[in-house]
This record gives sequence, structure tokens and C-alpha cells, in this order.
Amino acid sequence: MESFASEYEPVIGLEVHAQVLTKSKMFCGCSAEAFGAPPNTHVCPICLGMPGALPVINQAAVEATILTALALNCAIPDYAKFDRKNYMYPDLMKGYQISQYDLPLSRNGWLEIESEGVTKKIGIRRVHLEEDTAKLFHVSDMGGSSLIDVNRAGVALMEIVSQPELHSAEDVKQYATALRQILRYVGVCSGDMEKGALRIEPNISLRPRGTTELSETRTEIKNLNSISAMFHAVEYEIARQEKILRAGGRVAQETMGWDEARGVTVPQRSKEEAHDYRYFPEPDLPRLHVTREWVNEIQTRLPELPNAKRARYMNELSLSAYDAGVLSAERNVADYFDAAANAGKEKNVSPKALANWLTGEIFARLEGAISDLKISPAQLAALISRVNDNTINSTQAKSALLEMMTTGKDADAVIQEKGLAQVSDRAPLENAALQVLENNPKEVQSYLNGKETVLNFLVGQLMKATKGQANPAMAREIMTEKLEQKRQD
Repeated sequence: MESFASEYEPVIGLEVHAQVLTKSKMFCGCSAEAFGAPPNTHVCPICLGMPGALPVINQAAVEATILTALALNCAIPDYAKFDRKNYMYPDLMKGYQISQYDLPLSRNGWLEIESEGVTKKIGIRRVHLEEDTAKLFHVSDMGGSSLIDVNRAGVALMEIVSQPELHSAEDVKQYATALRQILRYVGVCSGDMEKGALRIEPNISLRPRGTTELSETRTEIKNLNSISAMFHAVEYEIARQEKILRAGGRVAQETMGWDEARGVTVPQRSKEEAHDYRYFPEPDLPRLHVTREWVNEIQTRLPELPNAKRARYMNELSLSAYDAGVLSAERNVADYFDAAANAGKEKNVSPKALANWLTGEIFARLEGAISDLKISPAQLAALISRVNDNTINSTQAKSALLEMMTTGKDADAVIQEKGLAQVSDRAPLENAALQVLENNPKEVQSYLNGKETVLNFLVGQLMKATKGQANPAMAREIMTEKLEQKRQD
């Protein structure tokens, strides 16, 4: 899409739907593990919208929503209720969706992001709870027919609505990334966009730069299965709307789809407003009373969140911003690092050394998640301590690491079994150094003639002669001494 000098400011809000990690669905006892199951196998009269089937509130889903709202600095009211959101679509079995409207579980939160070098606090309008819809499959070889899988219908779904305070595709990317990270940290959603567990829908409008009023029309983008796709879709839609406005046109209020193959947004249908849904209180569900004691108990479940963890790594452990960001990005990695740093205190292993080994050698060789790693945090700290006390050098430590990752054995056991301990006894190293000098007379003469860089070659030959087991510092010291003795002779 052609770009223009920016005389318009994008105004973007995000609606994020996150499937809640519960064992059963929102209003019935059917299994919520719907993805990948044979079609229409996780269903019951409630999922299917059968007359007379009554919903029952899933307490675990309510608590997960409150936990998420607390992580997003939201206020939790004393009372909440469910409402019927009425619209007709084939994936809506009852002809309405049980959602929340004027009394949601939370309001008025915020999420801090870093975007384009600036720290921004983005308002969260609400985090509320509803049920997911069925899934439609459009089958081209059946004359354009559509099939319905009801497995997903009724799965607990959080909707997280931001204020329209994002102003670029980069803002949207950073907000979505930070929100997904928090959802995964608190353990309420897998965050898997490809499986539909997290669905992000940007609402985009443009206004003349320098004004504060919101545009009367906006578009919403759907079919975004990754944060990368969302970034490109928002970029395209901003440019598309600006081109229309610059030509004197009017942007239609509609729902757009993202065509990944062509890299364009395409119209799907006109966009509804709240009054189109004819909300009214759900008569089959009671109003929820959320006590302060309940909220306080849920609050105790909050882990240290990514921003706080990143700041602690930098301020207390003296890690770089890059290392702190990498280690805090996923909670399981951060938990592993925290345990290793704690174990390393007794062994005088620095957090920086642990960070280097974890993000370098281990990440380079790890297949799968950190939970699949056979080395415990304490074992990693013990390995690095053996480098620090000169039992092994860094090259030998890397060999030991590979064996440890394969077998799960302790560093000391691997060092002994593989004979990896470095040689720090002067006598054998001195004998080996004399042999290296005898075998390389030209290089020795070059050194004596003033080409001191040859020392690196000769030290390398000494390391090779000892199969890499010589203490590198001692090897250099001894080789330098022997060469200087020859100079004096």
C-alpha cells in the first residue's frame, strides 16, 4: 500500500478474546479441550442451545477473569451480571451469546508498554467474561456449503477491551505482545493465536492530526492468526483509510478481513453498534456478588509480572536490558533462571554468567520448551562453578553441558567420566611446552625476532597437545616464560 506524509493520526483500540484455560466450558460440564477433537464430540444440550437447558456459571473461569483484571490494574466491582447479546449467525446455537454489558467483572485498568522508544500507559476499558461460539468451516468442494463444529461453543472466553489510545501499528504490536505475555504469565490462556485461543481485533479510525475528537466511523479487522499478521494488517488499513480521506472520500464503517496471501484487508460485513445487539440481563443466571475477601484471595495468586521481573533483573542482578528482556519473556524461562540464580549464590556464580549460559549455549541446543531440559537450575549453577574454580575451562564446560543435556547427570560426574578436568599442574605443562617449542622452530624464531603475535599460535599448539585440558591462563604463562628463557639464552 502506498504511504503518504502523515496529516492524519490513527486512533486504534483493541478487542482481545482469550480462551480461558479451564477443564470445562463456561456454562456446562463439557470438556473445554475442543481444539483438534473430532467435530461435535464435546457437546451437550446446553452447548447446542436446546430448549429448557439451563446454564451454570463456571467459578474457575470467573476467578481467572478477575486474576487477569488484577494483573491489568483494573477495579473489581462488588457486583457483576451476565447479559444476552442478541444476533443471528449460524455459529451461535441459541440465537444469542451470553456475555456481559453494563456490569462487567472489571473496569478501568491499564497496561504499560514500550513503543518507539517511549513508555506509554494504555487504558483498559474492561475485562469481561462470555462464552465462545461454534466454528464454521466453509467447504468449497461442497458447492460453497458451510459445516458447523459445536465443540468450541460455550468455551469460556475473556474479552479485554482497550481504550482507543494506540496510534500506530507498532503501538498495537507492543500492546498485543505485552498482553499475551501477561495472559501466559498468570496461566489463564495459552496465547496460541494459530489455534484461535487468542483472537485480536483492532478497531481503526483516522482523524486530522492535532485534533482530539474521535472519528464517527471505524473499521474492525478479523482473521488475524499472529501478531505479525496483525501488524501488517494495521499498517495496510491505516494507509488504505488515509488514501480514501486524502481523495475526499468517506471511510465506511465495516468489519474487514485480512487476506494474508494478498496482504490486503477486504470487506466482510457492516459493523454493528452496541444497540444493534439488544442487550438485556440473562434471566437464567443470578447476579454475581464479588466479595473483597474473594478478590484479596485471588490477588495472592498473582505472580511477579513481566515488567516487574525485567526491572528486578536489571536493577538487582545488573543484567543488561536485552538479557532481562529475553529471560523475562516467558514465565517458565524466568522461573528456571530465578532458581539457578538462587542456587548460584552459594557457589559464587554470578547472574550474568548464568544468563550467558542459558541464553547462549542452552538456548542454542534446546529442542522444545525449557521444561524439557534435563538439567536442573542447580546443576547448571554447579557446572558454571567448575569453570570458576578452574576445574574445567569453557571449552570443556561446553562438552560437559552436551552430555548433561543428554543424560541429566551432574557436572562432577560427567567431568570424571569423560576425563574433562583441566591440567593445572605445572610440571606436565612445562614438558609439553618444551616439546611444542622444539617442534616449531620457525615460529619460535619469529617470536624472538619481535613478532609476538606468534605466541597465540604456540599457546594453541600447547592446548592441542594437552587435548584442550591445559589451564589456558597457565598455558600462556608457561609458554611466555619458556620463550623469554630462549631469548635470554
